[in-house]
Amino acid sequence: MDKRESMWDVYLKKGMSRRSFIKGCVALTSVMGLSTDMLSKVVEAAEAKPLPVVIWLHGHECTGCDESFIRSGAPLASDLVLNNIALEYDHLLSAACGEPFEAHLEETIEKYKGQYILAVEGAVATKDNGIYCMSGGRPFIQTLQRVAKGAAAIIAYGSCAVAGGIQAAKPNPTGSAGIAHFTGNKQVINVPGCPPIPEVMTGVVMHIALFGKLPPLDAEDRPKQFYGNRIHDTCYRRPFFDAGMFADRFDDAGSKAGWCLYKLGCRGPETYNSCGNMRWYQGMSYPVQSGAPCIGCSNANFWDDTPFTQRLEKYGPLGNIDKIGAGLAIATAAGVAAHGAASVIQKKKRDKAARDAEKAEKGEQVNK
Repeated sequence: MDKRESMWDVYLKKGMSRRSFIKGCVALTSVMGLSTDMLSKVVEAAEAKPLPVVIWLHGHECTGCDESFIRSGAPLASDLVLNNIALEYDHLLSAACGEPFEAHLEETIEKYKGQYILAVEGAVATKDNGIYCMSGGRPFIQTLQRVAKGAAAIIAYGSCAVAGGIQAAKPNPTGSAGIAHFTGNKQVINVPGCPPIPEVMTGVVMHIALFGKLPPLDAEDRPKQFYGNRIHDTCYRRPFFDAGMFADRFDDAGSKAGWCLYKLGCRGPETYNSCGNMRWYQGMSYPVQSGAPCIGCSNANFWDDTPFTQRLEKYGPLGNIDKIGAGLAIATAAGVAAHGAASVIQKKKRDKAARDAEKAEKGEQVNK
């Protein structure tokens, strides 16, 4: 890529209309979690800023994050790769391979030093000098450190890149760890999940590409627009939790009726992610909606948590979950009783007022 074209340049080059360009900008504004007031700024950036160069490294992992990424629906992954970014290196999506492919990586690092976005999925295998994860004939840890030096921004995609992932489960024979320990003092944007939601992945990279800065991050360096709420807060089963209605088995009547899955191990109350509102596969579903409890896959060390079907003992300041339903039921019953009593009193008052009005009307007629 000799000339760094803007997104608008690419649309013009391909004979696409201004309308298509604006539709693409609208989709990007939405997926980045921005308000419609920001659309004009997104359009301006897409017209002027050159396409961001992206180097995508794969470490110790299963490529599940890339598989999730290519299923993005807004924007489509094909549009993102072909029109919105300049993806120069990616093991899974690149047609090239072997020595020419690795040589292109070195050329890209030198040519766009200090300008490219580094996306990483997969953990870093550290034991025995990193020989358990090789990339381009070298231990992945060496490749990561070399590429990270010239990166303008670094994104850790998936729980493997963030905290080591499944391969870091006890006893962690390969010494797998998250990438932040090996990128020097550079800020790493953490996008946890196993895998992350496709639109979250595209939203983060495009925010950096269009605005030239990192999105607002929380205390764990996660983008606030995607990790600002617990799954519990946006779960459609939340009313059943509040009512103390829990499924006790996967095949009982409560489970079939869509009751809360907390007693079956759901980690929604302690897991921050956008599953409940963005869902997967263009908003079709997510695990809790399909009847499976959340396993907290965006939490560090979820792989070493208690068995996924074993419920948590406590829920925040409320204490034991077994007492929540009973307490809420009593409170609800008391509220219903109070409401009923108040309704009866109000009805008696209305009836008395009606009788008094009727008597007064009859008295007036007699007087006449």
